[in-house]
Order: sequence, then C-alpha cells, then structure tokens
Amino acid sequence: MTPSDSAVAALATAHSLLLAPHGLTEAHLLDAIAEIHAHRIDYADLYFQYSRSEAWSLDEGIVKSGSFSIDQGVGVRAVSGEKTAFAYSDTLSPQALLEAAHTSRAIARAGGSGTVKTAALKQRILRDRHVYASPREPLYLPNDPLAALSAQDKVALLHEVDRLARSQDPRVIQVMASLAGEYEVVLIARTDGRIAADIRPLVRLSVSVIAEEKGRREQGSSGGGGRTSLLTFTPEMLRRYSHEAVRQAVINLQAQAAPAGVMPVVLGPGWPGVLLHEAVGHGLEGDFNRKGSSAFSGRIGERVAAKGVTVIDDGSIPDRRGSLNIDDEANPTQRTVLIEDGVLKGYLQDSLNARLMRVPVTGNGRRESYAHLPMPRMTNTFMLAGHEDPQEIVASLDRGLYAVNFGGGQVDITSGKFVFTASEAYWVENGKIQHPVKGATIIGNGPDALTRVTRIGNDLALDSGVGTCGKEGQSVPVGVGQPTLRLEGLTVGGTAG
Repeated sequence: MTPSDSAVAALATAHSLLLAPHGLTEAHLLDAIAEIHAHRIDYADLYFQYSRSEAWSLDEGIVKSGSFSIDQGVGVRAVSGEKTAFAYSDTLSPQALLEAAHTSRAIARAGGSGTVKTAALKQRILRDRHVYASPREPLYLPNDPLAALSAQDKVALLHEVDRLARSQDPRVIQVMASLAGEYEVVLIARTDGRIAADIRPLVRLSVSVIAEEKGRREQGSSGGGGRTSLLTFTPEMLRRYSHEAVRQAVINLQAQAAPAGVMPVVLGPGWPGVLLHEAVGHGLEGDFNRKGSSAFSGRIGERVAAKGVTVIDDGSIPDRRGSLNIDDEANPTQRTVLIEDGVLKGYLQDSLNARLMRVPVTGNGRRESYAHLPMPRMTNTFMLAGHEDPQEIVASLDRGLYAVNFGGGQVDITSGKFVFTASEAYWVENGKIQHPVKGATIIGNGPDALTRVTRIGNDLALDSGVGTCGKEGQSVPVGVGQPTLRLEGLTVGGTAG
C-alpha cells in the first residue's frame, strides 16, 4: 500500500467511525468552518477523535480490575493573532458541530475585523481540498491493538507475568502487573483545505514487584510498549520484563544509604533520558520561548551545551510510543535538531507559535484529546551517541554516583532547576562499583547540566516505551533516550554524609 493509499484508507475509517454514524458529511465540516469565518480570523480547524481503550490489572495473583471505555467528540478552534477561541462537544451531530463552531467564532467578533462571504470561502476550501498523504510509509499499522487477544488471553498474560516474577526469586512477595491498549482514530479539517486522518494504536505492559528480606522491602519495575499490537508481548518479552523488575528489587535490598554532596555523576543509557526530557526538553518548546519564559529564550545560535551534545526530537520513528504519522494539527512529524554539537539550533513548534515566531512548523502540535487545545510538545526526545566505551566512562569515576535508572522528578521550566530520584544507582570509587545505593536524588539546573557533560558513550538507547509527559494538565505518550553520560559537579542529595 502506498502512502497515498494509506491516507485514503485512514480517511475512510475516520468517516465510518466519526462522521457517517452521526449523520455528518464533509459538507457539514465545510459549513462549520464557514461559520467560524463569518468574521475574519487567521486560522481554524476541526479535530474529531474516536478512542476505545482497555486496561487490566493484576495484584496478589488476582486480576482485580478491568476497564473498557469509548470516547468521542470534536474540538473546534479559531485563531486570530495570539488569541484562540475553542469549543468542544462530546456529542457528534450536525447541530452540535455547528453550535461549537458558532461558539468559537466569538474570537472573530472580539479580535477580528471585517467579514468574509461564506459562499466564496466554501468555494475556496473546496478548490483547495486535499487529503494529506505523507511522502513516507506509515509509521505503524492501522490495526486495532485490542482485538489481537481475547479477554481470556489478556488475563492469562498477566497471570504468566505473575508466575514468571515469583519464580525468579523466593524473596518476591508481591507482583503487580497491568496491561493497557488504545485504538484511536482522528480526523482533522483545516481552513487551508487540508483534511487528514490517522489511526493510532498504542499498547503498554507494566510490571512492578516487591521483594522482602529480613523485614526489609524494596520495589523494582519494568515494562514497555509502543504503537503496535498486544501480540508484541511475546513469552520472551514477558520473561525479560519480569526478570528486570525482580533484578531491580533484589539489588535494592542490598542498597546502602546514598552519600550526599557535589560530585561527578554517570547516567546510564535509555530511560535516564527522562532527565534530559524534563530538564531541557520542555525549555525547548516554542510557546515557552515565544513568551520569553524559558532559560533558552532568544539563544538560537549560542552555545548552550558542551561540545558533542546533540539533542534530537523525532516523531517519525516507526512503532515508537511518542511517534505520530501526523501531529494533532495534521502536520507531518519529523526529525528536528534542537541542539547540535552544543549549539542551540531551534525549538519545537506547533502552528500557532511557528506563525507568531515566523519559523517553520516542526510537527509538534499535540493535544490530549478533542477537549484540549494543541500546544508544542515533545515526541521522542533523545541525545545522540558519542564515541566512548560506557564501561570506561564508569571506570573514570574516582568517587561518584552511577545512576542507571530513574523514578520521578520535577522541573521548573523558567529557571531550569530539576530534582530527580534514582531508582537504581551505585556508588563508585577508584573506577569500581562498590555497592548499590538508595535514596539518591540528583539536583541541578537543566541548561547548566548540559554544559557539564564531559564524556558521551557510544550506546544510545531509547526507553522501552513507557513514557507519559504532562504539561498544563494534558498528558501525551512520549519517548526518551540517551547514551551513557558523565556530568561533572552535580549536587547529589542522599541520606548519608
């Protein structure tokens, strides 16, 4: 199937789920856009969404909960200058669509000038109408991931995870596992005549265990997923996730109190890229920089990181959790170089901020659902590999922390200050790992931390597909990644002197 065929097929699916069952046609979409344009505005779009999701969870050897939900609706947006009017409806019908369009038209009355002849506008949109087809192959199959397994098979999968985890080590006393899938179809119509659809599968499996020894309990976790099917979770993958969760918990049973102070820190590859995502990635989103609230505002072309540091956002990697064929404004996702060899090259842009900043759109307009406005968001954000052996980087520590995995963290976008908790970390002396440590927190400033990178490994890895990013109350799936890194002079908070 060619990219053009895929685009037409996706649009046909969107029609069958979002329009036809509710008495809607493309003529109704055209009427709604014309209604918004009754007063002059810069831009308008309609965002239809159908979402069917399912989740199962296991605890204490029992599948205790299962949920299934269907959600659908339409968001209507009108933009004039920096002002945005937005209305949404969870009812799909010609009347509800027209009412949402009429509501969003308020911005034109408040901020626009002049009127538009709707007949001429309709004629222009019809003339310019085109189904957007990306020149590349689709990034994921347009399949319903929930249909790949029966309910019995999903329950059996979770029981197998429980069995595998408990068989790994007798110290495992509790296993918690969850399986989730989503089938999402979106349809976007714009004032420039572009109409596009995307079918977005998403699955995730999470495993968490608690191990106990001599009255002490510790936790470990693992999991993964992506824009694939539940069939992704093969027996081998279940063994891998279970083993990793148990390994972390058992290691933490031997962990000693983490030392505190200013010291060099080596970050492991893969999921530790969440620190990069939070401490640096948000500061490179276009809205924060247009408003001047980011530590990176106005610094294009300046050195903001050590030489060798190249940061990429790429929403076009096949099957990845953070990838999209098109963003939520019907723009193609792409590979965007944010920092190249330490020099700031650009920001992540949606349509609104790109227009106001007079720069190209990067395909990073994302929203949680039809009930939310799009904004510039990350997709898969990672640092490129260097040329050094990861083992040599760890061996270069005289006294320092080697953080292999992270739990939660917080960051202040304006200042760039961050605090992250290591879920798996080791104390290193004279180039040798001494013992695991518990309670280590890494404290620093994102832009400053990038300047402290002194060694970059050749082992770039992306996370396993578990990331979710929050911004202004909206959550979207994302990916992170990095190679092994050494940073100098970070502040480590711990419980030992």
